Amino acid sequence: MSKPIPNNAILGMGQTGISLARFLLQRGEQCEGFDAHKVKLPKDLKMPLHIGSFKAEKLSHYDRVIVSPGIRWNDPVLTKLRQEQVPVCGDLDLFLENYQGPTIAITGTNGKTTTTSLVELMLETLPGGIDAGGNIGTPMLDLLRGNHQPARIVLELSSFQLERSSGLKPDWAVLLNFQSDHVDMHLTPEEYLAAKLRMFEEQGEGDTAMFPADATWNEQVESLSQRGVRTLRFGHCDENDAALDLLSAGIMQTSNGPVLFWQQNDQRQLVSCEQIPARGNHQHMNMAVAAQIAADYGVSYNVIRETMTCFKGLKHRLEHIGMKAGRDWFDDSKATNPDAAIAALNSFKKAVWICGGLRKDLNLDPLASVAHQHASHAFVIGKNTAPYTRMLEKADVPHSVAGNIKRAVSMASKLSGNDPVLFSPAAASQDQFKNYAERGEAFSNAIENLGGAT
Repeated sequence: MSKPIPNNAILGMGQTGISLARFLLQRGEQCEGFDAHKVKLPKDLKMPLHIGSFKAEKLSHYDRVIVSPGIRWNDPVLTKLRQEQVPVCGDLDLFLENYQGPTIAITGTNGKTTTTSLVELMLETLPGGIDAGGNIGTPMLDLLRGNHQPARIVLELSSFQLERSSGLKPDWAVLLNFQSDHVDMHLTPEEYLAAKLRMFEEQGEGDTAMFPADATWNEQVESLSQRGVRTLRFGHCDENDAALDLLSAGIMQTSNGPVLFWQQNDQRQLVSCEQIPARGNHQHMNMAVAAQIAADYGVSYNVIRETMTCFKGLKHRLEHIGMKAGRDWFDDSKATNPDAAIAALNSFKKAVWICGGLRKDLNLDPLASVAHQHASHAFVIGKNTAPYTRMLEKADVPHSVAGNIKRAVSMASKLSGNDPVLFSPAAASQDQFKNYAERGEAFSNAIENLGGAT
């Protein structure tokens, strides 16, 4: 008797949902799409599509319910399905079922895409190269299309992908940083952290895990070490600091300025930060982590160094737009939370700062001291500017409410002096834009159109 063909329900028909459907249909499985909003499927997807709110009674009849990352894992419908023992998962589980090759996994609140991109650039020189996917923009199942089995894969993983996965056992995994974020999708900061740490739950003998140097992660590192996992730390230090011997990678302050370092061939490799075109300590730290990963996979020092000294950064991540109206302009629209904006501000002695947007209930207080030190003037955008103006008042930073990006750019161009302009919102974009990329493009367009009507 032939085995029945599985019937899958896919919740959320955006980029990930479409990738899931193509993957399943290619393998001869049945699937139907569900979306709360009116969407249109690509013409090549011949499958039923249901529009409207999700109903547990209907979804419980499917063999498996696969949930896109943009849908809350704690949605009452999904919770009920799991309680009724209906198989519910995300695309990561399907990926793990169909790929058994070497996997590098990268997560964190900030810096995931930059680090993943650097790893891809460095390891593509190895025989067979490397494929990158996940939260970076390429759905991970697209990497396996046509039964392709990459030689190795690097995955950028969000908390949303991790919380709905099981069985992930990366050969090399790193947590870059952690800040309470996505409170709109996770019930508590503790739930958000637990999702991130799922990446390490199945690691064991022969695997590598890397964490920041601060004591927050000591217990996690000790637990992994006891399971036979090789554990590494990264961070900042001085050249004469005893803590240097505890770090595998990071940024070291020397008498000649900061240098980036990592371990390779039983010795510490160094590159002066002055030789790296990408700006900011946070970007340099991402490079140090990527260098350690590359070194462990056998990439030569020369390739690692050349990648660093040629890499100018990614779009909307402290990207230098150019000189206009006598100032340098920097697009850091990807800074959707305070930690990312703090890192950007710390990259300048003084800057005109454009901030604001959808705050997501994040605490802005840590921004005040950094803004006081580095912001010569600030312009606030967004629908709700009050939390940002209160923070700037506390920081004693001269500021103005601009409301939108076009007006902020115009006002910044007319300030006296020549301090660079930094657009690092410390906020999400969805109060005025579809996403941070659209917001960054609006910033660039406003600079290009300086001189026109405001």
